[in-house]
Amino acid sequence: MTVVRLAANMRHRAASGHPWIYATEAAEITGDYVPGDIVEVVDARGRFLGRGYINPASQILVRILTRDQAEEINRSFFETRIRSALDYRSRVVRGADSFRLIFAEADFLPALVVDKFGEYLAVQTLALGIDKFKDMITDILDELLNPAGIYERNDAAVRELEGLPLKTGFLKGPFDPVIEINENGMVFLADLAGGQKTGYFLDQRENRMALEGIAEGARVLDCFCHTGTFSVYAARYGAREVNGIDIAAPALALAEKNASRNGFGGLCNFREGNAFDELRALEKNKEKYDLIILDPPAFTKSKRALEGAIRGYKEINLRAMKILHPGGFLVTCSCSYHMTESRFLEVIMAAAQDAGRQLRLVELRRQSKDHPMLLAAAETFYLKCAVLQVW
Repeated sequence: MTVVRLAANMRHRAASGHPWIYATEAAEITGDYVPGDIVEVVDARGRFLGRGYINPASQILVRILTRDQAEEINRSFFETRIRSALDYRSRVVRGADSFRLIFAEADFLPALVVDKFGEYLAVQTLALGIDKFKDMITDILDELLNPAGIYERNDAAVRELEGLPLKTGFLKGPFDPVIEINENGMVFLADLAGGQKTGYFLDQRENRMALEGIAEGARVLDCFCHTGTFSVYAARYGAREVNGIDIAAPALALAEKNASRNGFGGLCNFREGNAFDELRALEKNKEKYDLIILDPPAFTKSKRALEGAIRGYKEINLRAMKILHPGGFLVTCSCSYHMTESRFLEVIMAAAQDAGRQLRLVELRRQSKDHPMLLAAAETFYLKCAVLQVW
């Protein structure tokens, strides 16, 4: 088997459990291989560190699949890993028929994402090495879960960094890709073909329940509302008025349907608009709210764009604080990995100082339990959700 030997006199995160080997960490590669092949990784002294797939076209040269030298990467390996992922979700997911079944590195299957939406699955193979096993993985998923359909959402731009084409389509089907799912006693529509990510933001499922109590009797503003899930939760928890804003008309069409399906069509109002502009206009018009939710898309996907992202997060939080009644609540989120939790809190605090407001932290939340965080890989911790009272 081809062997990747790591350079001496370097600190390698892989030695502490991180699954990635960057090209700059390799001292030499011995043996012939084809991109996507399974290779062994050893340290500078030749000690075994792991076995995974290689792609010299990517900055991440090797993604480690196993640290057991006796374990072969074959069908049995993938079936064992997938069964383990299923067992974990059966223990931590409650009140929902939809969840992330496989969360890539955090489930020891780098670059593989599988989401379960009721009786259907959405699959992403985001690196060359795992993409070569896609047919085998699909067969195992079909055998273990017997889903009504499987949809491929390999349109994520990260695939291009791996030299892979962007593609979508049915792996088992066809079927109507707009699926009704059940979540905490409510129903929502997930668009497996056209929605964000694989069709729905599963990672906020538990955070949406944080609105219980603070939404009661409140006038609510839901910025970046997408398909209206936070809005519908606010209505369910007793809000007297809910206004959602998003720039994407197709998402708002689903938001209207989601509100109606749950009996809140008359309570939830949605409009198309740029949240930055809308927040400024609301401040100018002296509008006031009791609860504001900020759940924007990732403002940065690289360290180079971090400073611009910081300005964006500060702006929306500052504007939101200015239109909250004293004692009102702010639920503010960041799904940018490069925006660390500590930095995010610093940005929120700076916004409060500029707005002349005081903050009380009610709770600090993270991604739902079906998106576990591998402590050795900080990249698996990306979602931050702060619940604050604003004075």
